[in-house]
Amino acid sequence: MFTLAHLSDPHLGSLPVPTPAQLLGKRVFGYMSWRLRRQAIHDGPVLPALIEDLRNAGANHVAVTGDITNISLPAEFERAAAWLHDLGDPSAVTVVPGNHDAYVDVPWNLSLGRWAPFMSGDGDGAAETPVSSPGDFPFVRRRGPVALIGVSTAEPTSVVSAAGRVGPGQLAALERLLTELGRQGAFRIVLIHHPPLPGRAPRRKQLADGAAFRAVIGRAGAELVLHGHTHRSGLAKLPTPRGHAPVIGVPSASARPHPGKMHARYHLYRIEAADGGWRVQVEVRGVEPTLDRFSTEARFSLSIEG
Repeated sequence: MFTLAHLSDPHLGSLPVPTPAQLLGKRVFGYMSWRLRRQAIHDGPVLPALIEDLRNAGANHVAVTGDITNISLPAEFERAAAWLHDLGDPSAVTVVPGNHDAYVDVPWNLSLGRWAPFMSGDGDGAAETPVSSPGDFPFVRRRGPVALIGVSTAEPTSVVSAAGRVGPGQLAALERLLTELGRQGAFRIVLIHHPPLPGRAPRRKQLADGAAFRAVIGRAGAELVLHGHTHRSGLAKLPTPRGHAPVIGVPSASARPHPGKMHARYHLYRIEAADGGWRVQVEVRGVEPTLDRFSTEARFSLSIEG
């Protein structure tokens, strides 16, 4: 049995104070949103309680599907890298970026490049090859029976947009990888920030090429698609050549209870081969009203065609 933990949208608190030059353009609106609204939701005891609970969960691997930062300040990426190392060894933690991690255009070495050890893909040799630019997505990490496929939907957008895009090059590479991994009999888990289904987010926050992504899954297949972005729990499915792939979203990992969105949760997926296919036991763990501990809120089982 392989156990994967999935969390998303931690929006790390203690946001560094930007310089006036850093607040030019889109960042000024994001900073105001943080100070007036988001800080009260995300900056507090919830995320430390989740991490403490996660350490006792016995997961083999942790997946984080983006929005670790808030307005893409270089100092945020540096702090986020330290937080990721605290979460676990890079070999046991996989990250894909979200729209807040590409809030504005920041040089690679000052932004996502700091997370490269957590976005390393299988290379030609024994060691994994770190992602070195946006063009290196998607990447694949094999862990036992599981293949984690990291897809980036993060790109700088206008002030009014929180949309994402996979892009034609990444879609073509994703289809090749999924097809080959399917031939190998791997349990393919696609990690993506934006939900790939229509209607799950307002238009300005949707995955712009969601239809093309769904078509790839329909042709090449996958066993599971995990996302964040909406700060809501979600369970749906996408057609595959052998049946359907569950598509599951989680709320923000750091969110206090607040109107209109869900309180913090993360999921544990216990994956094992069964009856020529796969069985996945899903445990939903959510923050308690005291905000200092997490407990099991639900359990359900998925049967996935092999």
